[in-house]
Amino acid sequence: MNIIELQNKIVELKKEKDICILAHSYQAHEILEIADFTGDSYKLSVDAAKATNKNILMCGVRFMAETCKILSPDKRVFLAQPTAGCSMADQMDRQLISQIKKMYPNYTVVAYINTTADLKTICDVCVTSSSAVKIVNNIKNKDILFIPDCNLGNFVAKQCPDKNIKLLNGGCPIHACVNTDDVKKAKELHPNAEVLVHPECVPEVVAMADYVGSTSGIMNYAVKSDKKDFIIGTEISIAEHLQYMCPDKNFYALSLKLICPNMKSTTLADVYNCLAGKGGEEIMLDDATIKDARKCIDEMIKLG
Repeated sequence: MNIIELQNKIVELKKEKDICILAHSYQAHEILEIADFTGDSYKLSVDAAKATNKNILMCGVRFMAETCKILSPDKRVFLAQPTAGCSMADQMDRQLISQIKKMYPNYTVVAYINTTADLKTICDVCVTSSSAVKIVNNIKNKDILFIPDCNLGNFVAKQCPDKNIKLLNGGCPIHACVNTDDVKKAKELHPNAEVLVHPECVPEVVAMADYVGSTSGIMNYAVKSDKKDFIIGTEISIAEHLQYMCPDKNFYALSLKLICPNMKSTTLADVYNCLAGKGGEEIMLDDATIKDARKCIDEMIKLG
């Protein structure tokens, strides 16, 4: 069976079984083509909540599927590839942050959306990479504990000088592996290209960028720009997707190190097998976890 035949079978099955397919922007292009919604993790959760389907299939990683379940507890939510975790989301757990909170009792705990549902239950407000600066600025408390990504937290701190932001040593190992030498080499190869990077990159790399923003922010900037050449400093798939979207422009990966194995673990066959009842995993969260984790997401919506 070739890719097109497999895609056609998936489209038939999702209609037959009333399943809405969500695909994160880091997924392979052949998966984006059969998805009902594509985008970043928070956008997909909102899309899932708005969808009329009774069943949701997430092509992404576990914390994204959990967020969908938190926002749509009445729907059945499935993760296409059960092994697809997130090394950043798994770095910190409820036990660790509970201990840290005792050390900083008057701090507002701000959790990046790239955290587990269990950890979200003890956090005050959730943020995305695109909303973090606005939300932190809107928090009344001056003292902020920002988890888990210290690079995103550093970026936010520079944009919010009036806040006292405490950071922990965590973050995305994929984005963090890129260094200034990588940027210099990319600029030497493509001297006319603008450098667009994600704030999960280290501060030294962020300082060399022409634009810093979320995945969707990077994509929107590149699409709308009148420039022709771009070096893309986020997961390598984004350069590929942008090339499809803008064939008259040129997109170059900042580094070949920017490959997320968890995102790449989901295949088109995984999507088919889940729809056919031969694979995937249903996300199950107890009512208390959903209720408590939802509080920090609702606060994000309120402040954002």
